[in-house]
Amino acid sequence: MAKVEIIESLEKEIRKKFKKESIKIFELMKSLKKNPKKGKFLGNVGGIIIKELKYKNFRFYFITDGFKLKIFSKEELTDLLIKFVKISDKKHQQKTINEIKTILKSFGREWF
Repeated sequence: MAKVEIIESLEKEIRKKFKKESIKIFELMKSLKKNPKKGKFLGNVGGIIIKELKYKNFRFYFITDGFKLKIFSKEELTDLLIKFVKISDKKHQQKTINEIKTILKSFGREWF
């Protein structure tokens, strides 16, 4: 199984914005442990893949190692790290994606 990590600031934002509904959102995010290939592909920066999961009108963005995700089967993805980094609504989707790409190009995934 893959490891799913949610950065602290995003976790707080989800709890504040969604209240009790946040439980469903965290379950959706944690479902990537068993199915790490889930989510819509948005881009690739230096081997790091950016993907999104949708929940109603919101998008939750995560990054992961593209090489491992592409090559290994589900059973072999034991050391894959999936890291949720941002949230946006449909209106700010492209701005958020571009922001994630800029951060990855400038600082790498350690910035998150």
